[in-house]
Amino acid sequence: MVNVKRDTYGAMFRTSGAKVCFQTVFGVDFSGAALAGKNAWIAEIQISQDDSTSPPLKLVDLQPLGRVAGQDERERVYPWLTNRINASKDALWGMDFPFGLPVELDLGSWNDQLNHVAIHSGDAKSYGRSLVELARQRSGAIHIRRETDRETQTPFDCYHYRIIYQTFHGMRDVLLPIKDSPTTAVMPFQADKLARSMTGQASNAISNIVVEACPSSTLKRMQMPHQRYKQTGNKPIDAVHLRTRQQILRGLREIVQISAHRRRVILSNPGGDALDAVLAGVGAWSGWNRVNHRQIAKHDHYPREGFVYC
Repeated sequence: MVNVKRDTYGAMFRTSGAKVCFQTVFGVDFSGAALAGKNAWIAEIQISQDDSTSPPLKLVDLQPLGRVAGQDERERVYPWLTNRINASKDALWGMDFPFGLPVELDLGSWNDQLNHVAIHSGDAKSYGRSLVELARQRSGAIHIRRETDRETQTPFDCYHYRIIYQTFHGMRDVLLPIKDSPTTAVMPFQADKLARSMTGQASNAISNIVVEACPSSTLKRMQMPHQRYKQTGNKPIDAVHLRTRQQILRGLREIVQISAHRRRVILSNPGGDALDAVLAGVGAWSGWNRVNHRQIAKHDHYPREGFVYC
């Protein structure tokens, strides 16, 4: 059964009394591209069980999703990812894509939203356009940012054309398949499911938790550079982007131990996706341990449209 280190999760689930900790945090820099495995990365980060250990995290694996899935096509990558999530144990997963849609769109509960994405007959681009039109009808605005987007300063609203492929495929092809898993809870939407597990009211214990992360928001919260570290064009990294990444890695030294080899991987990866996977994991871990889970569960917006753990 999952419980949380460095945070009294009993503030929300006071009757659990368990003291088992997360063993691992996984950070996923997600991609909605047809060849998602090329640019999506997964970071596996070990969590120290000794409060005195510094840094408390250790990066133990960092790879493109296509490499571990065996193929780059998203039809292969997403099933591998969902199976890996459900097979994990005592794990926290930080995923870099929006988990829900603004309540102003009036699409109902989170389950209703997942079904709304699933029944869309077109692709991600047409789905984004349909949400723009829906937003215009509902509020007169074209784009609506979720409350958590405003609070954590995410780069885009969740159906912006720059992010809609991640939102569409993340919700449809990752969250929808795992939402009914008896051992997985997607937070904060499934807080009741997690509570029942932790209080012994469910037949299965939750063994892993999945949360929305945002590397850019994590960098902003940590007051580190959040621009000019992601280089486009798949060309060798230039001096400006290299210096920015080096500065970010220096800022992470007190939080996560990274070997010289994986530092070189992060510094040489053209798009910065390897670094984003690490930041997704670090942000998820930090956010989970910092927030007030009771307040999030009772919030007007978060349980319906999502919350960024950063």
